[in-house]
Amino acid sequence: MIKTLLKSIREYKKQAIISFVAIVGEVIIECLIPFITADLIEKIQKSVEMNQLVKTGVIVVIMAVVSLCCGGLAAYASAKSSAGFAKNLRHDMFDRIEGFSFENIDRFSSASLVTRMTTDVSNTQMSFMMVIRTAVRAPLMLIFAVVMASIMGGKLALTFLVVIPVLLVGLIFVTRKAMPAFHRVFKRYDKLNESVEENVRAMRVVKGFAREDYEKKKFGDAAESIRADFTKAERIVAFNNPLMQACLYFNMVFVLLVGSRLVINGTAGIGVGQLSAMLTYGFQVLMSLMMLSMIYVIITISLESMRRISEVLNEESTLKNPANPVYTIEDGSIDFDNVSFKYSKSAKNDTLKDIDLHIKSGMTVGILGGTGSGKSTLVQLIPRLYDATQGSVRVGGRDVREYDIAALRDAVAMVLQKNQLFSGTIKDNLRWGNEQASDEELIEACKLAQAHEFVSSFPEGYDTYIEQGGTNVSGGQKQRLCIARALLKKPKILILDDSTSAVDTKTDALIRMGFKQYIPDTTKLIIAQRIASVQDADMIVILDNGQILSAGSHEELMKTSPIYKEIYEEQTTGRDDNE
Repeated sequence: MIKTLLKSIREYKKQAIISFVAIVGEVIIECLIPFITADLIEKIQKSVEMNQLVKTGVIVVIMAVVSLCCGGLAAYASAKSSAGFAKNLRHDMFDRIEGFSFENIDRFSSASLVTRMTTDVSNTQMSFMMVIRTAVRAPLMLIFAVVMASIMGGKLALTFLVVIPVLLVGLIFVTRKAMPAFHRVFKRYDKLNESVEENVRAMRVVKGFAREDYEKKKFGDAAESIRADFTKAERIVAFNNPLMQACLYFNMVFVLLVGSRLVINGTAGIGVGQLSAMLTYGFQVLMSLMMLSMIYVIITISLESMRRISEVLNEESTLKNPANPVYTIEDGSIDFDNVSFKYSKSAKNDTLKDIDLHIKSGMTVGILGGTGSGKSTLVQLIPRLYDATQGSVRVGGRDVREYDIAALRDAVAMVLQKNQLFSGTIKDNLRWGNEQASDEELIEACKLAQAHEFVSSFPEGYDTYIEQGGTNVSGGQKQRLCIARALLKKPKILILDDSTSAVDTKTDALIRMGFKQYIPDTTKLIIAQRIASVQDADMIVILDNGQILSAGSHEELMKTSPIYKEIYEEQTTGRDDNE
């Protein structure tokens, strides 16, 4: 896990090393100052000359200034390296997520991924900064202070043999008790973020059903569970502070009582200066232990965050390029050869079963079927959003697993059921289909998708800003913009997954007419609920329960498929009644 995370330091290693070196210098000087101060006190007792006192005082001041500079440099370098580490960590996670297949993404919820890239990275950044700064300073200070205390105080240093074991036992207790609570907290954070995400996206539904109070209660319960777990964990962690204070004051009282007696008796060879140094070193030792305990607690909290980040970074995409990928797709022909598919290896039933379908390049194919019949799953196998469990899917005469994934997907344009627009202008969104498209090409694509008229009606036209998720345009407008975006790609295969459901039949017909004019050689797959949307297709496929029931033209299916004929008559009769 640590090895995985440390790969993200990269160009910020230099700052981390500078921070380490500066801290070593600061610690050495801080440990030498009490030694020199003790010597100064001894000289004062012996009535030393003033010039020697001034000389020693100047040395102490210079050392203090150098220590201050080292501390400032260490703080700057550690802050820069930790911020850079967090930046790289987020970049690496995002880059990894972008390479995930749908199967990988299904293992993580979107809310969980957001939490991992925000809260978890912040926790890890804090731990990293503590490690390269305080976790270096504290052990060094502890070692130097104990050594110097032993030199200066002799047997008085035995007090540390009592204090250190007590602190270690306390830390072990805190960790064992607090860690399970922190583990639960991050799980609950995911659920809380998921609740927020759902409510923001479905705000109209929540308000439409007047479910605000219910959602507030659900959110409140999730927040309360986080509060309860955090309170329990922090209560345990808080035990660490009074334990440290008790050890600190025990050490001070012990040194003062025993040391003062030794100084007064004058039998142990300990003077006032040495006693003063012992107090300082004792304080440094205890402060070092306190810092180590703080680091220990913070790392304990962050371990769960580190584990969650490592899960993302170590997740391997289930879809990978072959050793020698093919980059050229010859045409838009599609062949399903005895294809079966299920979403997980543990699933008992196949979502698609024994699909055998052959589509020539340039054909228009309609796909009909009830909810859950496997229509969307079928078309998602074409650009390798998933891989077939059995059989093979071929595009342009080759198995899709032989192609470079980016090249394959560049040849396929999909307009999904859930149309997605991104924050930015209409032009920005359209150019997802073709970054180099001119304004004239944008307008032409929008005219074919029947979007130009409503875009022109906006005050800013094609420079109109689209809010996140396209909330400031209607469902039908969003669908037409997504179709225009796909047309700009001029793909070899165009897949419309129920993407004209929010437009009227007349507009639907005009869009299909535009397809024939603009992309006649493109293979077009149209998933629809209305037979009118696919009636003039070269082939219509009827899916049910993941299997092909029948396939053929409208005229053929009217003669051979009772199901198709029944659906057609229901839809046309209903339309006539309305008219």
